[in-house]
Amino acid sequence: MNPDSAKRALLTAALAAALWAGAAPAQPAPARPDAMMNALTTEVMGVLAKAAGPAREAEFAELLEKRIVPRFDFNAMTRSALGRSWRLASPAQQAELAAQFQTLLVRTYSRALLEFRHQGIDYLPLRAAAADTDVTVRSTLRRSGAAPLAIDYDMADGAAGWQIYDVKLAGVSLVLAYRDSFAAVVRAGGIDGLIRALAEKNRPDAGEAGALDGATLAPVLLIYGAPRVAKP
Repeated sequence: MNPDSAKRALLTAALAAALWAGAAPAQPAPARPDAMMNALTTEVMGVLAKAAGPAREAEFAELLEKRIVPRFDFNAMTRSALGRSWRLASPAQQAELAAQFQTLLVRTYSRALLEFRHQGIDYLPLRAAAADTDVTVRSTLRRSGAAPLAIDYDMADGAAGWQIYDVKLAGVSLVLAYRDSFAAVVRAGGIDGLIRALAEKNRPDAGEAGALDGATLAPVLLIYGAPRVAKP
């Protein structure tokens, strides 16, 4: 199997379910994170099941912005992905890195989700006490023609409510998997080089090309859409 194709497919795996984690209700008390994610998964799938067209596109864009993106702590995810390189960045650079990393993940997810919208997700009972503020929400992704894939979400409850700060596929961290590739870009071009590479990747006309290709960006995890990826 082509490694780049497999890695690009994997980014979909990390996001195609994880970004279904939408916002918890403001009132009454916030929902437990597993129940919250399960409910929002149903909501997202309901939108994607509608007939394709401008109306669905607009509804999904609003859902993405208001319900899905706020459930991710992109600052924490970017900080973890950069590791020691994070300390080399100024506050302004850190803000730009987090913004570019968010754009990269959300844009990739948005393109890929429609292709994989027919896959099913089952959430497992939460193993946490009611007072816990740092939990792992476990789920299983049902894949046509392939074994189920375990996807776990590390979540923390803070001022913004429950937010995801890491996603693990079969126990492998999505965020930590970026460290080597990000560090290599920083060694070659510094923090500004990484910002430029991410910005290049995020250009509207960049498509699948760009300064950071699949081999550089995508983590080496498991393959989500295995039946859909051509073997070499």
